[in-house]
Amino acid sequence: MSLVVSSLSKKFGTKTVVDNLSFEMKEPGVYALLGTNGAGKTTAIRMMLGMLSRNSGEVLWGGLPLSTSTCNIGYLAEERGLYPKYTLLDQLVYFAQLRGADKAEAKRRIRYWSSRLDVDEYIYPTKPARRTAFSGMRGAPGAPAEIPLPSRKADQLSKGNQQKIQLMTALLSDPELIVLDEPMSGLDPVNTDLFKGIIRDEIAKGKYLIMSSHQMATIEEFCTDITILDRSKTVLQGNLNAIKKQYGRVNLLLKTECDISGHIRESGATIVSEKEFEYYIKVTGEGQANLLLGRLIGNGITVIRFDLREPSLHEIFVEVVGGNHEAE
Repeated sequence: MSLVVSSLSKKFGTKTVVDNLSFEMKEPGVYALLGTNGAGKTTAIRMMLGMLSRNSGEVLWGGLPLSTSTCNIGYLAEERGLYPKYTLLDQLVYFAQLRGADKAEAKRRIRYWSSRLDVDEYIYPTKPARRTAFSGMRGAPGAPAEIPLPSRKADQLSKGNQQKIQLMTALLSDPELIVLDEPMSGLDPVNTDLFKGIIRDEIAKGKYLIMSSHQMATIEEFCTDITILDRSKTVLQGNLNAIKKQYGRVNLLLKTECDISGHIRESGATIVSEKEFEYYIKVTGEGQANLLLGRLIGNGITVIRFDLREPSLHEIFVEVVGGNHEAE
């Protein structure tokens, strides 16, 4: 199975918001759509899913137009879409039935994901049973320890817990293609790790995932291929490891026991930041870095840490996109 996005474009009036976007997923994994605010990521996702009309282009799944009839799709939208005044359980059953599950199967899946996402207290709330004068007598029928209560409503939950419910709705159908638009937005570190664990499990199951996020470290953790959009246009695309190799190992983290700023400047390298004899340095490559190391050792300076690496996705993103916005 493969996902092919070809020449996807969208205009609102005279303004082009997505300009000729194309990419392909030939096998399961995670593909990232990145960009600044307003670059066209969410619009592109909505066009792919048929939620928004296109001015041009096509999206194919296994050679057929992508739709809910040709592919089991799970979608976590950036703008959350729960009904605030309906109970969570009723909504979840409704969403699962929309995707073909009968009521019994829907409730089984909800039980699983409720436990997995640690939201039982909201979907299946309870209260302690009242004890009576007879409940402790020998031979008296045992009173239940807890009494079930109606499921909570969406507007009674925090933003993070609403996000858990939204992720559950995306996964209830056991989708083949999962689209996650800013999945970690607003989550605390504990729930961020919870979401990451679920994403890893879906990857291990052989799912296709498309992820859009401003959290570059998360994208770097999961994604093998990326597209960066800026002002509706594709400005960088390809395999993330290959892109990094093109930049080379130009970032140097250097820590010593004394001030070496003079040696760094004399070597021609650039100090990006420094703190207590720990320097983040930009070099032209391994040759310049090794010359600096030799200079320090030759002057009897103890080098505690010497870490030469490729640029991070964050740094690549800022370099590719940031310069286009400096004059604004």
